[in-house]
Order: sequence, then C-alpha cells, then structure tokens
Amino acid sequence: MLTFEQKQEIIESFPQLTKKEISLKRVNYHFEGSLYEKSIVVEKLHPNGNGFVFVGDLLKYEKEAGDNGLVNIRDYSEEALREIVRDSINYLSEEEEEILPIVETWTSREGTKLELEFNDRSWNIYHQGNLEESFGTREDAIAYLREEGFRLSK
Repeated sequence: MLTFEQKQEIIESFPQLTKKEISLKRVNYHFEGSLYEKSIVVEKLHPNGNGFVFVGDLLKYEKEAGDNGLVNIRDYSEEALREIVRDSINYLSEEEEEILPIVETWTSREGTKLELEFNDRSWNIYHQGNLEESFGTREDAIAYLREEGFRLSK
C-alpha cells in the first residue's frame, strides 16, 4: 500500500489539480477545469492512506464505485492510482455531446449475429435488439465476444 505522502506526490504530479486541506488532516484535490458542477477528483485523502476518487458512471469502475461515483483508493498501486486520477480528469473534462453510435456485427459459427454498439461511454452487446452485456472498454467487449466464439462480420 502506498503511503499518504506517496499518494500525495502522485496526485500532485497532475498540474490540473488544486490541493485543498479539509478537516482531520485530510485533503481534497479539485479540478478547476471541470465542465460540471462536480470538481473534486480526489476526496478525503487521509494520512492513514484512505481516500476516494470520483469516477462518476464510468463503466470501467462500475464494480468498485459506490452509488456516489467514488472509488476507494486505499490499496491502489502507483500505476492504478495514476490511471484512475487520469480517467477522472478526462471524465470531468469531456463535454457531453451526441456521439453517433458505432455499430459492428459479430457472427458465431452457427450464424448467430450480435451487435456491438458504442453508446454513452459504454460498449453494449445486443441480440435481436435486446441488451445482453455491457462493458466499459471495447477491449473487454471484444474479449467477451471472442470467448463466446464470435468473429467480426465482414
């Protein structure tokens, strides 16, 4: 586990973040460039190593994030901490714009067809218009499709 000081050093390597001390020797790190009302990237980083990073509704972190969109970083490695802070900053700096869905058809050897569609920050797999699975990254969705015996249709 990284120490409080190590976590601070990693977080402070992101020049977009501003440190703000709060109660009980804890600190928050704000992203003033946030396009949303939410600007805190790292919340309640405590000298005992506990703290939270805001990831909103990013599917990549859906298993770790609470209902409030926060992920506990107590046991995060340096690499994982850098990645989640980067993802949070990106999340808060992306404008919500209408993105035309990307749709691919995947076919099994038996001829079953599935649609892989990117929509609203997630990669969804549909069978006959019904949602089957949803993934945070295209790589995870493709790995699932390949494991199930599907190949990209040409």
